[in-house]
Amino acid sequence: MHLSVIDILIIVVYLIASIMIGYWVSHRASASIRNYFLGGNQLPWYLLGVSNASGMFDIAGTMLLVYWLSVYGMKSMWIPWLWPVFNQIFLMVYLSSWLRRSNVMTGAEWIKTRFGTGKGANLSHIIVVIFAIVSVIGFLSYGFKGIGKFITAFLPPLVTDAAMLARYPQMNENLYALILMGITTFYVVKGGMFSVVITEVIQYCILTIASIAIGIIAIVKVSPGTINAVIPEGWKSMFFGKTVGLDWTQISAQASAKLHAFNDWIQNDGYYLFGIFFVMVLFKGILLAAAGPAPNYDMQRILSTRNPQEASKMSSLVNVVLNPFRYFMVAGLTVLALTNFDTLYTASITEPDFESILPQVLATYIPVGLL
Repeated sequence: MHLSVIDILIIVVYLIASIMIGYWVSHRASASIRNYFLGGNQLPWYLLGVSNASGMFDIAGTMLLVYWLSVYGMKSMWIPWLWPVFNQIFLMVYLSSWLRRSNVMTGAEWIKTRFGTGKGANLSHIIVVIFAIVSVIGFLSYGFKGIGKFITAFLPPLVTDAAMLARYPQMNENLYALILMGITTFYVVKGGMFSVVITEVIQYCILTIASIAIGIIAIVKVSPGTINAVIPEGWKSMFFGKTVGLDWTQISAQASAKLHAFNDWIQNDGYYLFGIFFVMVLFKGILLAAAGPAPNYDMQRILSTRNPQEASKMSSLVNVVLNPFRYFMVAGLTVLALTNFDTLYTASITEPDFESILPQVLATYIPVGLL
């Protein structure tokens, strides 16, 4: 699979534009430390909300949702409560405005505002700093692997030496990921919060167009009867009992035999006793969301708003702009994957790797200019 000249030109233009945006806003970002980290608290709440949503709209996360929807059907809507996805409600109602009133710049500073400067507060401050560093490393690693797997499906290999690839089979994935992350690092470091928000809004627009295209293609290419033939009873229902209630061995004979392995994947995931799992996820999610925001990119958007009221508005917007288009893409990819599973899924059937489906679907169904 290789990109067309048009698609390559679009990518090059986007990368150059991102770098230029970093240069363009660098003078504003360098005016003060608050300008650099929080955009000087001048950015509109709706742009910050779209930027926040765009940051959550990533390749690896989207493919995880495709995996869950494919295997668990509509019941997969409950699984992201693990994170929990409904924490934006708690932020909207009271946490965002509470946090913004502190007028701090970082999560570590927020701990001092919340608990003071005693011994316990200082220890908590240290823990938050460590958590922030570890989570950043985790997010970078998460994105690094997703970008590498995705881009090598379309671009020619940078290393072709067979001996080198035999020793380091993921070298091309890692090299492309390093290049793209290097470009991202450049415009982020140069332009601070201003360039991050502007480029993420652009990314969101691009992802929205791609989501709509994939969803429409799935609607046109796959009939309801074709979908029904490859899914088990209960797949379309969000409701569940003690167990997940899905048996992939009972699907139509015309469906791919590989789909029978989904029963084993459910067992390996540990979600078979779905009723018990849901109760634990619900209580864990409520306690986690009510405890306060984590020191991550979400908190930075909240602290970047103009005032407490706009902080709440920003949090209320995130899931509204994120979920409709993201799940339109997820549903489209899922439908195309299940109805063409033998062709599109080329990874191990014993070790799920749904990230390999995305480039296959895009290469097979998405027209030139949208890829």
